[in-house]
Amino acid sequence: MPDPVSRPGRLEQDAHRLRAVGDWTLPHYARLRDAVARVHEAESVDLERLGELDTSGAALLVDLLGPDTVRDVAQWAPNLAAERQALLRAVADASRTPLFAPPGPDRGLLAALAALGQIVEHLARQQLQLIAFIGLTLSTLLATLVTPWRWRITSLVAHVQQTGLNAIPIVALLTFLVGAVVAFLGATVLRDFGATIYTVNLVTYSFLREFGVLLAAILLAGRTASAFTAQIGSMKANEEIDALRAQGLDPIELLVLPRVLAMTISLPILALVGMLSGMLGGALVCALALDISPTQFLAILQRDIPLRHFLVGMVKAPLFAFLVAVIGCLEGFKAKASAQSVGEHTTSSVVQSIFMVILLDALAALFFMEMGW
Repeated sequence: MPDPVSRPGRLEQDAHRLRAVGDWTLPHYARLRDAVARVHEAESVDLERLGELDTSGAALLVDLLGPDTVRDVAQWAPNLAAERQALLRAVADASRTPLFAPPGPDRGLLAALAALGQIVEHLARQQLQLIAFIGLTLSTLLATLVTPWRWRITSLVAHVQQTGLNAIPIVALLTFLVGAVVAFLGATVLRDFGATIYTVNLVTYSFLREFGVLLAAILLAGRTASAFTAQIGSMKANEEIDALRAQGLDPIELLVLPRVLAMTISLPILALVGMLSGMLGGALVCALALDISPTQFLAILQRDIPLRHFLVGMVKAPLFAFLVAVIGCLEGFKAKASAQSVGEHTTSSVVQSIFMVILLDALAALFFMEMGW
């Protein structure tokens, strides 16, 4: 409701010039806008009888006179108060600034190199953060090991069930199917050489050394690392982590260590389940398609497959588990207080975990091959 003592603003025009009279404020904006629209052009306006002025009225004067003219208000309205001159100049400057920056010229190769450099810089910062977080986790773990009363046994057992026991069915089913597929492919290729019996060696070698632990780690990267990120990210968005710090509790000790230790315990178990399920799928295909009985399959496994292949696969499991858990927790701490940020970091944790698992598996394969293991 307009102020009862306010004077409605208006435009008065005589033969020589325009006059702005009364209050040019928001309550009178609609009527003043219509009055300004009826004026075709004006070089200056007499502001001697101008009452109150706010940004809406100043914007109408800028529309009437143009930004360049209003910026020179001190020349054609020297008696106007200094604060009103400053307001008019500010509105004029703002009206000359485009709402959207014009697209820059496409520089071709230089633009591509700049984008590549930004991606590399982002990846480098990401890996430095990961290394720092790994160091923080390990230092907290070492400090906790010597103080058994600070161990979170209940939380550890709960996370072992969530990350390990609950994942056994999906890991067993997936590795069983992959084992059957590997056996089918091996039989198809080896049949041309009359060497289908070596399908047993192919299946057992691949699952003991690679597929058992790799498939289990990839499944946990998608299933558990994302859960870690979502849980910690939601706690950060709800300021629960700040509340823990306010109570003198260490979030790394309380939230990260139980998850990392639970994953380190769970993944070797799941890798063993994956190895057994994969070889079971291969044995089923050998029995149905190649007439290799389960007894013969086990005899070849015992006779031709050294124990070191099993150990090579199991040695990689704790390392994969540690990295997957650390990446999932780190991305949760990096999330901001919004659902969009939590979703983005959840996706990032899955991608990073799978990439790191496959990269380390490839490096480990090269190392073991060079060592003759």
